[in-house]
Amino acid sequence: MAIFLCFLFLLLSSATACDRCLHQSKASYISKASALSSGACGYGSLALGLSGGHLAAAVSSLYKDGAGCGACFQIRCKNSTLCSSKGTRVTITDLNHNNQTDFVLSSRAFKAMANKGMGQDILKLGVVDVEYKRVPCEYKNKNLAVIVEESSQKPKYLAIKLLYQGGQTEIVGMDVAQVGSSNWGFMSRKHGAVWETSRVPNGALQFRFVITSGFDGKWVWAKNVLPADWKTGVVYDSGVQITDIAQEGCFPCDERHWR
Repeated sequence: MAIFLCFLFLLLSSATACDRCLHQSKASYISKASALSSGACGYGSLALGLSGGHLAAAVSSLYKDGAGCGACFQIRCKNSTLCSSKGTRVTITDLNHNNQTDFVLSSRAFKAMANKGMGQDILKLGVVDVEYKRVPCEYKNKNLAVIVEESSQKPKYLAIKLLYQGGQTEIVGMDVAQVGSSNWGFMSRKHGAVWETSRVPNGALQFRFVITSGFDGKWVWAKNVLPADWKTGVVYDSGVQITDIAQEGCFPCDERHWR
């Protein structure tokens, strides 16, 4: 337990404080959303169902070595003539290697920032000044999903990716064990939302996750996720729904409301 507490402290200490602050930057767009869905997070075509296809590649400070995959942001452009005050909500599905903009959006998300009838006008700009903040992801009718990667080979190797991670959270650690066993083995982040282990327990599998939201962290236990005859390419319901929202104080940025 002492080892775990030390590990959790280090994870939380590295978490980004004031994640809900309003930030100023620039955003560009890419024409094909498939380029973002097939990006560094590893969601593939499943990403196209997130946020109505409003996807984003984010800079490394938001991507967070993959922990930022699946995070939701409200983003709006600052051109009041072209853009609405509401903006649009996007989900991180890729890493943006170009530090000239914090986000590269799908064209659908980029147009959604515009006032009605001005979508093509904003596309012509290519790059716009924006402000954004992190917001909770909402999947009211979906639990956290576990998808077994095609590269998995029973009983030597298991790789899974996680989808529908709700709330304002990050999964920063993950363990696996046989159902009914307390002999947990850790899994490593392979890339993005994909986790792996070469020590695959026999039988049906349970998972536990280290979830952080701001400076808060906890275990979430999914007690019976993969059946003993688990198969690659299949989406399994974890039976748990993550809805935590960061509560850390963010003075002075808490004073800057989204209007």
